[in-house]
Amino acid sequence: MNNAHHTARVGLFFLLGVALIWVTYETLGNRSSLKKSGYTLIAGFENLKELKAGDDIRMAGVRIGAVETTRLSNRRAEAVLRIEKKFTIASDAHATISSAGLLGTNYISIDLGSPHAPPLQPGSEIPTRVTADLNTVMAQIGELGGKLEDAFGSIGEMFKGDQDQPGLFQKVDKLLADNSAKIDEVMTNLQEITDKINHGEGTLGKLVNDPQLHDELLATVTAIKSAADDARTFVTNAQEMVDHVKTGQGTLGALIYDEKAGEDLKATTANLRSVSDKLAKGEGTLGKLINDDTLYTSARSTLQKADRALDGMSDSGPITAVGVVANALF
Repeated sequence: MNNAHHTARVGLFFLLGVALIWVTYETLGNRSSLKKSGYTLIAGFENLKELKAGDDIRMAGVRIGAVETTRLSNRRAEAVLRIEKKFTIASDAHATISSAGLLGTNYISIDLGSPHAPPLQPGSEIPTRVTADLNTVMAQIGELGGKLEDAFGSIGEMFKGDQDQPGLFQKVDKLLADNSAKIDEVMTNLQEITDKINHGEGTLGKLVNDPQLHDELLATVTAIKSAADDARTFVTNAQEMVDHVKTGQGTLGALIYDEKAGEDLKATTANLRSVSDKLAKGEGTLGKLINDDTLYTSARSTLQKADRALDGMSDSGPITAVGVVANALF
């Protein structure tokens, strides 16, 4: 009975070992199950960065296949990708070599591409993109560290100096030692100035300590700002007027840019000058009224006669009044 149990246990452990070996082979091997199904794509890179057969192919973090093999072709490295049949790759998708953490293995990462792009056909080539690997990044960091070391060394030499050329700290120390008296005087003056300001002396002290002066200054600044705004508005309006004049709009624009209006103005000015000349010479009725005293004297005499006639009408009848007026005038 014990022998039967012992034999059963040995057989169970043997089966578990075979299953473990098969799982390990499928996980770390060449993905032989994919070779029997799925389809292949070609991805070309300048450097495969230690990518090897059996490494994963992932899309959005999901495993969709494995690298079937790697090879050199036409002076470049190529990876043959075995994709499971249930997954399609957009024609505008790109493949990159990514790393699973600092110490993880490399794998092929494929983006989703656009939703309306047609799928890649089996055996076609997928576009690729180059990304910096860990070795490149570490090399660049090493170069940066070397440059920083050189820079810090130069800065240290600049501060330290030597016997022939003193350093920055030595120059500053010497400058302070040579000008200590002047520095003390400057500090004393600054102390006096700050004391006056604190006590409200001087213009700055009043500005700092007198609220009324501050309010007046603020009101002045506000008034200046308002005047500036008014000036800006005036300039804008003047510019609009100039623009209207330039386009011939309005009376002034028409006078400047309309030739007919200009000719009419010249003709009107000439007529006014002719009329004024005639008036000055006493020509015409208005000219005689202005220059002939006789007409003025006659008109005045007639008005006086009419005034006397009106005075006599108060004592006469209508018919008599008419006769009086006619006799007075004629």
